Amino acid sequence: MAVDPRHVLAGFLTLTMFVMLGHMIKRDHFDSIQEKNPDAQDARFDDAKVSQQSHVTVLKVKKGPWTDDGQELKTCWTQPSLDEEERSKGFVVFSLSTGPEFHISQIADAVVVARYLGATLVLPDIRGSKPTDTRKFEDIYDVEKFIRSLDGVVRVALDQPAEITAQNLPFVRVPNRVTDDYIANRIEPIFRTKGTIRLVTYFTSANMRKSEEKSNLNSVACLATFATLELKPEVQEVVDSMVERLRTLSRRSDGQFIAVDLRAELLEKKGCHGKTKNCYSAQEIAVFLSKIGFDKDATIYLTQSRWDNSLDALKELFPKTYTKEGIMPADKKAKFLSPEASEFEKVIDFYVCSQSEVFVPAISGLFYANVAGKRIASGKTQILVPAYIPGEEGNVG
Repeated sequence: MAVDPRHVLAGFLTLTMFVMLGHMIKRDHFDSIQEKNPDAQDARFDDAKVSQQSHVTVLKVKKGPWTDDGQELKTCWTQPSLDEEERSKGFVVFSLSTGPEFHISQIADAVVVARYLGATLVLPDIRGSKPTDTRKFEDIYDVEKFIRSLDGVVRVALDQPAEITAQNLPFVRVPNRVTDDYIANRIEPIFRTKGTIRLVTYFTSANMRKSEEKSNLNSVACLATFATLELKPEVQEVVDSMVERLRTLSRRSDGQFIAVDLRAELLEKKGCHGKTKNCYSAQEIAVFLSKIGFDKDATIYLTQSRWDNSLDALKELFPKTYTKEGIMPADKKAKFLSPEASEFEKVIDFYVCSQSEVFVPAISGLFYANVAGKRIASGKTQILVPAYIPGEEGNVG
């Protein structure tokens, strides 16, 4: 079974993150460790193409399937300045929702819009899947870091002004990776009339394609995507303790571990059966990892919160397979692993998957795309994407 390294890195990665990464990738990041694979086919996603000219790092394997990390990519932005004449008296209000993989894009779009309009950005709240599941930004993220990273880009207000109410606040739908033209034609007229707007980002397949439009907002979007969000210290400590625990369990593989985005309840909803697949079961992931060459001593972290019987097939081949319940410090479980802590769980998964030596998405989607973007930007390029192979034993390779 052959694994195309470019397919491994490109996979289903959406252009939302990948186009920005393209601005960060420079030839001087890559040296003699870069290899060419003459047998590999170009990997395609929609209108994009990842080929040898893309200069994606392909690292030489050192021992088994593990590889060294690459170099961190250079920043894709220059810090702009905010002139007084560019400022308005209006506000841009928005919320973060659905999970950290969406938070990144929602932040980027809100910053781009506020920058274009010269408006003040109101610090967002965080809303979960249930109407009652609402948290403050500072419950999860570092507020000081967020404001500091946007200094000179947009002003940030900690609270929504008292005079602004839901009744007089117009909602404006914004496509992910919003463009100058869209802001000028669809958003600015409403903002100039009302003075304050609430943004709601939506995602469509069309706006995942690479845009040819040149804009100085590209740098702002890149900064907002890669440089604004950091976990608050308390949450970061939980992530760090879990990563350290996984590395301790991985002594036989030099402290390296695999993170697999595999959630049993989501697999059931997606219906991961048949020849057209966008998700893979625990058994299929076990076969995939075995074919690549990982042995039974490999340590695996699953984004599944608690053990489910459907995961037994993976544990049979890889006994050192763990969920958050088995790795999280006991004194942190009440706060971070309770039925009311779904947003914490998603954030912890996102950052653990970003730090592992190997990342395997059993489920396609924006979580995979943004984890991949964060990993590639930090030099952690070993991302292994399963594929359905008709006629091959196990059908996954």
